[in-house]
Order: sequence, then structure tokens, then C-alpha cells
Amino acid sequence: MKKTLLFLLLATIGTGASAQMKLIKRMLSDEKDTTRKASFMPVPVLGYAQETGFEFGLGAIYSFYVDRKDTTNRSSNFSGTASYSTKKTYNLTLKGDAWTKGNQYHFIGDVRFKKMPFNFFGIGNNTQKSDEDKLVQQQIRINLDAEKTFFKNAYTGVSLGFENYTFTDKETGGIYSTAPNIYDRNGGSVVWVGVSQSYDTRNSNNYPTKGFFGRVTYQYAPDLFGHGDFTGSQIKVNVRNFWSLAPKLVLGVQGLYHTVQGSKTPFYLLPQLGNDEIMRGYYTGRYRDENLLAAQAELRYRFMNRFGIVAFVGGGKVFANGNFSLQDLKPNYGVGGRYFFDTAKGLSVRLDYGVGEKKANEKRQSGFYISLAEAF
Repeated sequence: MKKTLLFLLLATIGTGASAQMKLIKRMLSDEKDTTRKASFMPVPVLGYAQETGFEFGLGAIYSFYVDRKDTTNRSSNFSGTASYSTKKTYNLTLKGDAWTKGNQYHFIGDVRFKKMPFNFFGIGNNTQKSDEDKLVQQQIRINLDAEKTFFKNAYTGVSLGFENYTFTDKETGGIYSTAPNIYDRNGGSVVWVGVSQSYDTRNSNNYPTKGFFGRVTYQYAPDLFGHGDFTGSQIKVNVRNFWSLAPKLVLGVQGLYHTVQGSKTPFYLLPQLGNDEIMRGYYTGRYRDENLLAAQAELRYRFMNRFGIVAFVGGGKVFANGNFSLQDLKPNYGVGGRYFFDTAKGLSVRLDYGVGEKKANEKRQSGFYISLAEAF
């Protein structure tokens, strides 16, 4: 009996070790999968901050082709992140990007439920670290887009969005409660309805090596709630282009313009500079105003099918209406690494470190990011 148990134990360990070795070998293999099968990649979420305590959760991305036989069909990607902290904060994000057969229709979805602390510095392009005010934000955000192609590479669409915010001031007497140009401090709701037009010649929607992408969206917020909530509009312009400089070397550039127009725009709807996609290295919301203008260039070297490195540089700023100039542009630059868990679709886990400006009497601004898929 003991010999039988020992044999079963060794067989189980051997089988487990063999399976693990096969998994590791497959994940590090430099071979490109041409079967166009679906892929799934989980990523743990771990972190600590004084305001949130220990944060833990899981992120994942699932990718597939609606039509595996059509090699021109773009991949559909669905990702999600769910995290919770020891101080009862939470963050749930779901994103979808789906393409139908023949790429005739394109659907985009973004759903977020969040209760998280954040630092508020005021409004404008030159806020000070000394004005940092700690808030807690509860957010519900839903954005849905549907596009259809009417001629080659061009997509016309409609969009619908809903946003709801509530805020708690953790340190009364700061800039959040005293600044006169902050509207709707307690939060509110807004519904967006809009249209979009895009033009896309990229050879991939995940890891393009050549081609152009441009998208313009216009959204209007009507007064549906009758409580004096925001009424106005927003416009977003997003352009990108990619060049293959060598078999493994790609240059990508992006330009972004975002404006929100209305009477007494709530501070939480103002465009914010800095995130894990553009102006990496800046704390999201450190600078916010009625207009945001930013651009970046990224050099991507994919030295193996599984691994790559990048270097990026950019600049941007926020500004009030009628106050545009190219002075006081905020610089950013940084490097990153890529692990391609789906080599055929070009889907990756990315690690980026971005650096921003050094203001007088402040530490240089910087940020580290772990994300799924490319920044742009």
C-alpha cells in the first residue's frame, strides 16, 4: 500500500512538473501561432498606498477572431480588471473592442465602477504640489460606441455615455473647498450622445507596424435630469501613424486633442493630463482644464516574437479657452518592456516607466505602469 501511494505521489509530481515545463516552454517559445485561435492572459493586481492600504485583484484579456478563416478580420479583445483594498476601496473596469465578419461593424465598450482616493491639485497647467488635497471619488462610467464602414477603411458611428461622480473631502480647508473656479464639488451626473468618424489603414489593431489611424468624436450632454447638471459638448481628435523602419523596428506617433465646452464645466469632466497611454510619468489629474493637447513618439524594437523594448518621448499641456500657446509644454520620456503572450495577434503585457517635468521645490514627476496591450 505504501509503495502504491509513493508511486502515485511521484507520478502526480512528475505529471505536474511535466505540464508546468510544457506551459513555460510554450509561453517562452519564439514560434508564431498561425492557427488564429483564441487567447487568454490573466495578470495579478497587487499594490500598496497609504490611502488605500493593500490592494489586490486580477486583470485579464481575452482575444479572438469572429472569422478565423478571414485573415483580414481584426481581432476582438475583451479585458477586465477587478481589485479591492484593505481600506474598502474598489475598482472594476471592463473594456470591449469587437469586430464583426468582414470588419463591417466595430463595437467599443467601456464600463467602470470605482471608489478610490485621489489627489486634487486645482485647475490649470501650473498647479502646485503644495496644494495637494486628498479626496475620495466614487465613479460610474459607461461608454458605448457602434461604427459601420460605408467605404474602405472609413467608419461612421454613434455613441452613448453616462457618468456619475460623488466626492468626499478627506482634508477640509484645502484648495478643493476654497478655490472659486471649482464647480459641482459634490459631484453629479451627465449623459453623452454623439457621433464619430474614423479612418483606419493600420495592418493590425493590436501591434501595427504601418498605417494610419484617425478618429474624431463629438458628444453632446443635454439637460436630462433637471437638477442644473452640466449641459455642453466635448470633442476628441486622435491621430496615429506607424512606419516600419526595419524588420523588427517600428516608429509610432500619436497626437491627441480633447476639449469640453459648456457653462461652468464641473472639474471632474475637465480633460486630465497623464495616464498609462499618453503623457506617461504624470499623475492623472495633476493638471486639468477645458482643453488638452498632447503628442508622443514611440520607438518599438521587437527583438523576439515574445519580447520587445520601447523608448518614448512626448509633450503636452492643458489650457483654458482663449489661452492657447505652445509655451509651458510639459515634457515626458521613458522606456518600457513587452512580453507578447499572443504573438500572432500582437497582444502584450507592458511595463513602462515614464518621467515628467521637475518643478521648483518639487521632486521630478514619474510613474511606473503595468498594463495590457500597447499604449496606442
